[in-house]
Amino acid sequence: VVYAVLAGYPVGPDNKEYVLVNNKCQCVTVTSKFVPSQENPDEEVLERNIRIIVPLKARENISDPLSPLRTTFVYRLSELCKNCDPVDIELGGAIYQAQQGNSCEEPQTCYTYDRDQCYSSPVPLLYHEEVRQVPAALTPESCFVE
Repeated sequence: VVYAVLAGYPVGPDNKEYVLVNNKCQCVTVTSKFVPSQENPDEEVLERNIRIIVPLKARENISDPLSPLRTTFVYRLSELCKNCDPVDIELGGAIYQAQQGNSCEEPQTCYTYDRDQCYSSPVPLLYHEEVRQVPAALTPESCFVE
């Protein structure tokens, strides 16, 4: 039996299922594990499971509570699995940083709040008889440092 080397982390200490993608921005989790083959029980095959949670009241612009409800959700496995974390590589005795994924500069479409990012929305505030638009934090725990 040939086993492929997978990048990921185990779901639990005794679990053989590995998390390959955990995208909180688009509510997608991709896991994999080896299971007995239906054709040949002596062999194992790699099974992948994709779990997608669709937020029911997601807005087109999540920072604008008055924007229309989102009706279209697009999931591309190649984009979910891209690894944009920079890595150090050595070339000719010098260390360089390189990205492992393509199209990492393009912003990701978020279908819900990523708790690691700060989101705000302007709210009207009456100050000295003048109405001003002031940003209000939608995810306060990500916007303010303790």
